[in-house]
Amino acid sequence: MQNHPSIPSPFMRVAAVTAVAGELSGLFSASGSACLAGSSSLSFSLSSSLSSSLSSSLSSSLSSSLGLQMVFLWTRGSLAYQADDAGGTTTPPPPQKIITLPISMSSGRIYFSEGAMSFYMMSIGTGDCLVQPSLTNLQDANVGLKWGFVEFTYTGGIIYANISYVDFVGMILGILLTVTDGTTQSAAGLQADSVINICNDLVMQTGADGYPWSSMCLANTTGTPIRVLSPGNFYYLNADAFAKYWHSYVDQVWAQYTTSILTINTQTDYRDVSCTVSGDELICNGDNRGYAKPSANDIWGCNTGPFAIMDGDNAIHKAVVPRLCAAFARSTLLLDGGNVQPSLNSASYYTIDPTNHYSRVIHKYEVDGKGYAFPYDDVNPDGNENASGIVSSGNVANLTIYIGAPPS
Repeated sequence: MQNHPSIPSPFMRVAAVTAVAGELSGLFSASGSACLAGSSSLSFSLSSSLSSSLSSSLSSSLSSSLGLQMVFLWTRGSLAYQADDAGGTTTPPPPQKIITLPISMSSGRIYFSEGAMSFYMMSIGTGDCLVQPSLTNLQDANVGLKWGFVEFTYTGGIIYANISYVDFVGMILGILLTVTDGTTQSAAGLQADSVINICNDLVMQTGADGYPWSSMCLANTTGTPIRVLSPGNFYYLNADAFAKYWHSYVDQVWAQYTTSILTINTQTDYRDVSCTVSGDELICNGDNRGYAKPSANDIWGCNTGPFAIMDGDNAIHKAVVPRLCAAFARSTLLLDGGNVQPSLNSASYYTIDPTNHYSRVIHKYEVDGKGYAFPYDDVNPDGNENASGIVSSGNVANLTIYIGAPPS
């Protein structure tokens, strides 16, 4: 199912957009080169398997060497900063095979796209704000492009980089970190044709249960899938689509643990915490507050409703939230052995309905099983490898980013 030109299509069509061509101009100045810190430089290598035109840009919301400014990096290795009169559109230049980051950077993203991307700067009174490509605004200038990003922080000579599918699947990316002693860490990412394969699987899932999983796939004007939205982001396009999806399961969980004990292994000094349903809430020993029944969107995002962590929440609450939400997302709470969370291995995840089929299908096509498919996908039983897709070192030699296909 390489192409889906017929209408109606199982996928959501988005209009193609003609991107603005050219280099950065108007918004940024190349001043401030005195801020460059050679001792903090970091080398990125790019390895692309794509035959089409590729653009890249690197942006950060927190540049520690520049006093918390917004900064873009030219692919030739010099910096571009926002001008005082923010506003308008910019398109980064084409990438080179090696990019050198000359400063420390926090909360950075390296964007890649097939075709030129557009970014915007807006003045918000207290400063300038970078408007990054939107997943849920179907009028966004980049909506018709296939794009993706790698997230990273590089401060104090230490790098943390990761690939994630929490929000969407787009351009296929993988990372390989080479340390100065020659050792490597990697997160290979998804198989080359994963966007189409994931969409095909979601079409099958829609046929099986009637829920609009396939509508989370966005196709270009030719009908070719270019992006898969997570259920949490699809909520902003169709809030009612999955509103009742988890109702029966949540009710069964509440009934189960009204008469039996749910044990949360906090994997901290607090060890095992016992939880039971009392009234309308799940109450855990030592926790500063209880947990109401979650909605579908609470389960997708793990940061709203009962899974929102608030100021003043104690250490037990902060440990229970990710483990409880992961158990819902993976549908393990009613399985044999599911009364202890986390305890079951990945073979038990997503095995019954309802479940997070977006996460299930992503893990099916991950080359090495690494890369978050929902926010707390790093919750695992004791002794299991972290599947977060993070690479990190304080002795980094190079970070290679694979574009379009995982490393061979």
